[in-house]
Amino acid sequence: MAASYMAYAESHPRFRSYIDPMNNDPIRKAADGVEVDVLVVPNASRPSVVGVHGDRIKVRVTKPPERNRANAAVIELLLDCTGARSATVTRGRTARHKTVLLTGVTLEIVRDELM
Repeated sequence: MAASYMAYAESHPRFRSYIDPMNNDPIRKAADGVEVDVLVVPNASRPSVVGVHGDRIKVRVTKPPERNRANAAVIELLLDCTGARSATVTRGRTARHKTVLLTGVTLEIVRDELM
């Protein structure tokens, strides 16, 4: 079953960018800065970066996932931790699995602070 799903996913253009077995690094260099794949846990007791959780960085925020509050809290936490100039949620605005683009910071700094 898994092999047939992988064959389908690799042939389908929508899923091709999500499935890359050689690159499961949650932090990677992008054209505009550094992309970070995060797993968000809203309504936590305190905000924190937990560490690597599978192929994502687990982030806990105290805000609820309504009216973009959790996204704003994730951006604020990542900016505080990394010292980046700006951050934007590029994928997963309404999901727990998000990709955040950080600008004004190097890949090495982001890796040191989040991993």
